[in-house]
Amino acid sequence: MLSSTADHLYWMARSMERAENTARMIDVTYRMSLLKQSVAEPHHEWRAMISISGLHEDFEARYAEPSATHVLHFMALDEKNPGSIYNSLCNARENARAVRSSITSEMWEALNSTWLEMRHIYSTGIADDGVSRFFDWVKERSHLSRGLTYGTMLRDDTFRFLSLGSFFECADNTARILDVKYHILLPSASDVGGAADYYQWGALLRSVSAFESYRKVYRGQITPKHVAELLILRPDMARSLITCMSEVHKLLQEIDGPHSSELLRRCGQLHGNLRYGSIDDIFQYGLHEYLSEFLEQIYNLGDMINKTYFWSIDK
Repeated sequence: MLSSTADHLYWMARSMERAENTARMIDVTYRMSLLKQSVAEPHHEWRAMISISGLHEDFEARYAEPSATHVLHFMALDEKNPGSIYNSLCNARENARAVRSSITSEMWEALNSTWLEMRHIYSTGIADDGVSRFFDWVKERSHLSRGLTYGTMLRDDTFRFLSLGSFFECADNTARILDVKYHILLPSASDVGGAADYYQWGALLRSVSAFESYRKVYRGQITPKHVAELLILRPDMARSLITCMSEVHKLLQEIDGPHSSELLRRCGQLHGNLRYGSIDDIFQYGLHEYLSEFLEQIYNLGDMINKTYFWSIDK
């Protein structure tokens, strides 16, 4: 496969996954912000989300305060924000257009129609009573794209690079969503176990489609340690870090290549830490510190993927 084709496939999938996960992150923040009694600082939840997304400098340069209206526009519809849902869907469509001959017609039609509808939403705006409906639409379009990939693609390197992009982006965003709640939105000692704390953890679980799974596995009260264990170490949880990195490790082994030995070693090391880790060790180390370290490692791994497979592109 041409490395330029692999590059477009990988970023097509990552961009679509990023749009979905940005919608998930905004949705959980929006739900938490409705609990006015949970925090004393105005706009605390929105400031937290901007901070953990790594876009706080861009945001602060253009907006006076992290209000719900400003953050929603910045993260959803702002064409000047490269991480917005608008730009993520645009990038997914443009990368798909570059490799139309490598993907199925059903995949192209779905991505193209998603972009056309996104342009309409951009021109009309999101109604105040349609915020959650917009998030649901973004998630549904991402699910459709992923379903068509699995349902119509030949299981070759094209499929592998698409899957690699999806699982890699999912791992990054699961870690960020968990860190938003635990590190920045951690309530005071008097609030722990209260109604607001319970609702926040429930909102987080719903934001990654894990609420029913949590109930099935743990049954009892929602606790931070169990939520973290489910989203980090449970191999049977669809969006957990271990599930995503297991798939990334498997895909990199299948793709392989003449210069991928160090990439495979780094990925295997990260995967092994998750596979043989324990939630008690993670909490003893510090959940925020653990997630920050994971995000740094996955960023470096992504850089190595670019250098190994894409940067020597057809020269």
